[in-house]
Amino acid sequence: MSTGQENAAALKAKIETGSAVVGILGLGYVGLPLGIAVAEKGFRVLGFDTDPEKVEKLGACRSYIKYISNDRIGAVSSAGSFVATTDPARIAEADILLICVPTPLTRNRDPDLSAVEATTATISRYLRPGQLVVLESTTYPGTSTEVLRPILERSGLACGEQFFLAYSPEREDPGNAEYSTTDIPKVVGGETPEALDLAVSFYSRIVPQITPVSSTQTAEAVKLLENIFRAVNIALVNELKLVFQRMGIDVWEVIEAAKTKPFGYMPFYPGPGLGGHCIPIDPFYLTWKAREYGISTKFIELAGDINAMMPHWVTGQIAEAIDASSGKGLRSSAVLLIGLSYKKNVDDVRESPACVIYDLLEARGAHVAYYDPHVPSIPNMRNHPQLAGRKSITLNPQSVSSYDCAVIVTDHDEVDYEMIVANSKAVIDTRNICTRLGIRSPNIYRG
Repeated sequence: MSTGQENAAALKAKIETGSAVVGILGLGYVGLPLGIAVAEKGFRVLGFDTDPEKVEKLGACRSYIKYISNDRIGAVSSAGSFVATTDPARIAEADILLICVPTPLTRNRDPDLSAVEATTATISRYLRPGQLVVLESTTYPGTSTEVLRPILERSGLACGEQFFLAYSPEREDPGNAEYSTTDIPKVVGGETPEALDLAVSFYSRIVPQITPVSSTQTAEAVKLLENIFRAVNIALVNELKLVFQRMGIDVWEVIEAAKTKPFGYMPFYPGPGLGGHCIPIDPFYLTWKAREYGISTKFIELAGDINAMMPHWVTGQIAEAIDASSGKGLRSSAVLLIGLSYKKNVDDVRESPACVIYDLLEARGAHVAYYDPHVPSIPNMRNHPQLAGRKSITLNPQSVSSYDCAVIVTDHDEVDYEMIVANSKAVIDTRNICTRLGIRSPNIYRG
């Protein structure tokens, strides 16, 4: 038996007995839910983060992600199954290391792998024989082989012999009550057959269905396909919204009628733009990598341009609605944004189109405020630093009536839309929530 086979067999035995220690590197919207879920399945989990405030909160059993309860953190912490730390030296204690750090874009829409590279370099300093490293962060095909493997091998250990490397894309959907971390099937690819076998063995103890693929590159491509599919179809309905509105046709009615077809159609819905850490970003990881092969991904880039344009179009609609309702210019108007997070019923503002609309309105001289029951204050964001610290207003008839326009950007369930419509001079509904709730009024405009 080779050294690699011996190391793999020893780690697999730990996985099968539940004695393997799992390290989660990055305790954000992907890493924390995953770490809690793994701990709840009986593994001992070490959670690593460079932010001492996060680690301090977790040590006090306090969650900073709305849909992860304090009770869940408290249960695994009191059982000794979950510990958060900023100490990278404890990486050596883990048998399995899952990398869950951000992979954003630069201002030029190029991949920014700085967090992945820095985390991998840290792992390399403490890497020991017998460990499995799995990247979960979304990236372009080839990242595991071309970026992670050389950094990890700086340790002097050989991939496939002393340590093992795999890729399994995260599929978190924050706030989804139907599918949580342990309900969503996992795709897994390994750098070597032993790495694939170890990753499948581990994840099969966390989720009910595993789909192994032939390589890490294939697994990396799977995640991009999933999100490009959504981005392109959302861009299509966004463009159709503009066309149909000019024709006097209700795009929402068209979609509802079209989805009665039981085959060959899947409904997607227009909106004010794309948000979250996946769909607005991931497609451009492939466009960047495709250029290395002399391929221009025109279809994907066009979809990105259409989706990126939507906040600008909504801003124009706001200006037109204010002009129609009060004759005022946007520069002298007060605008209230309803919803700041990128999707309903969550507190996640990453890449939210509401923040882009906020900036665009202020750049045109409007006074802007927001209400979001899930976002009491705006956190620091790389693309919108000037918004940090602003606070949600108190929503009541008096506050709503003081604005020239209310813009429904995110359709949270717990908002009183009837009250907003009744007390607003103009309402821009970018999510069709008023129609869905049966609220009709001449002051409602489609956005």
